[in-house]
Amino acid sequence: MTTTSSDMIYGILDNNLSRIAGIQGAVLLSNDGIKLSAYLLERDQAERIAAASSGIAATMKAISREIDGGRVIRQLVEMDDRYLCVVGCGEGSTLIVVTSRKARLGELGGEAVRTAQALGEWLGTPGRTSAPTA
Repeated sequence: MTTTSSDMIYGILDNNLSRIAGIQGAVLLSNDGIKLSAYLLERDQAERIAAASSGIAATMKAISREIDGGRVIRQLVEMDDRYLCVVGCGEGSTLIVVTSRKARLGELGGEAVRTAQALGEWLGTPGRTSAPTA
């Protein structure tokens, strides 16, 4: 990713997610668990969250396929002290948003989905195609 696209991603994250009460940070990751961008998180922490969260996202997609549930819109994990919201961005990436328990769930879910939609159009990774046969 170029500096311009990194700046644009950060700007979208900041513009949308800064409105959420108790925002702790966010990570944008590829479907294979690679951190694409981070917001308010240290690099090492963002990379660990990206790697771990890719498993959560993949599991939910597999369950949805099994029950013919369609596209997974978002997942919310409630912890004693934090919320974690997992939202798909296009075909090839996922947004993870971490907040304190001060966040209002409706606001968290809505802003996370809006942020993912803002990023999703140009972040989507096209599906792999088979090589032409000779």
